[in-house]
Amino acid sequence: MVARVAMSAGRALAGIVVPIYLAESGFSAVALAAYVLAVALVSAGLSTAIGTTADAVGRRIFLVVLPLMTAAAAVVFALVRDPAALVVAGALGSFGRGAGAGAGAIGPYQPAESAYVTDEVPPAARNRAFGRLASASALGATVGSLLALSAPRHAHGAALADFRVAFVLIALTSAVAGLAALWLDEAPRPTNGNRSRMRPHWPVRSRWLLYRLWVTNSLNGVAVGMFGPFLTYWLYRRYDVGPATVGVLYAIINVATIASTLSAAGLARRWGLVRTVTVVRVAQAVLLVPMVLAPTFWWAGAVYFVRMVVQRIGMPLRQSYGLALADPDERASVAALSNLPSQVSMAVSPLLTGYLFDEVSLSLPFEIAAALQLANAGSFWLLFRHHPPSEERVEPEPPPPLEDP
Repeated sequence: MVARVAMSAGRALAGIVVPIYLAESGFSAVALAAYVLAVALVSAGLSTAIGTTADAVGRRIFLVVLPLMTAAAAVVFALVRDPAALVVAGALGSFGRGAGAGAGAIGPYQPAESAYVTDEVPPAARNRAFGRLASASALGATVGSLLALSAPRHAHGAALADFRVAFVLIALTSAVAGLAALWLDEAPRPTNGNRSRMRPHWPVRSRWLLYRLWVTNSLNGVAVGMFGPFLTYWLYRRYDVGPATVGVLYAIINVATIASTLSAAGLARRWGLVRTVTVVRVAQAVLLVPMVLAPTFWWAGAVYFVRMVVQRIGMPLRQSYGLALADPDERASVAALSNLPSQVSMAVSPLLTGYLFDEVSLSLPFEIAAALQLANAGSFWLLFRHHPPSEERVEPEPPPPLEDP
């Protein structure tokens, strides 16, 4: 929980500051899209390597090392202005893609973290545990959003050195997340005398689940890639606001979403996990359209507020569901590989968004993303409606014992 709060604080602050900092440094929308592509591809590679290795070597080491890499990236941004160095540091640190108030994203080590949590809690408490972690992310993102007040209030004409304090704060919060994980306990991974277990491996018993998740996650990845990394940049371009103003909006949203993530487990118990996730995804898609058509910054912020409250309900449930159905020895691998098509499509689709922003329209990428998220909701329902998690399955009652004649 401590690591989640700290890491989410740093990532939320980076998501606000980095896109505007790069734009003020001379990056066009297309150049920013290329930066997003580099960060996303390297993050996908790291996530896959971590997930397929963590089932064998353990989870904790990645929860320590990856936040420290993010802290190092923030130090580079604070001290260096060379565009190539910024791209390299951002890619290795999975740093600052401008994902709005989406505080649940904590970086490429999430497969290891999700597998660790699923190992440690009983199935009946799993949804609640992921909901509490998501709330910790929202709390951290609230802190990070308020830390954006350390950045210039008006972006245009701000000196690049004025962003330095924000980058130092990102480095400190990320380092705290890595150091906090040192206190986690983890049992040694069993090897059964088989050295091959120590190498990355492909899930076998969870293959059916992996293929279904690839379909739904690919659609969602294209949609999120169309608008997610650009939300801060879009607000900056569309309404001419700086990082401090955007930070206040994100802080308000993250405070409100703490409660919605805590309510996720209760809604899943009442409606069923698959049905809850499907309804949430439909609502997310529909709300994109009025948000992008809003005439003022605060009207857009109000619609985005509602959308994020809804989105935060589904986020911990999706993570919990995929790991609940995976084989226990393949959880980290499934968590990583299930997101691989999503990460790749999320990396490529921003290039189209950058072109559309510069040459066509600031709203068209969001409208395309809304249609893709509707398709994602439909495919999720069709593929998983007959596969409830273990806590929702009704076990048949055993037959009464036979009486002696």
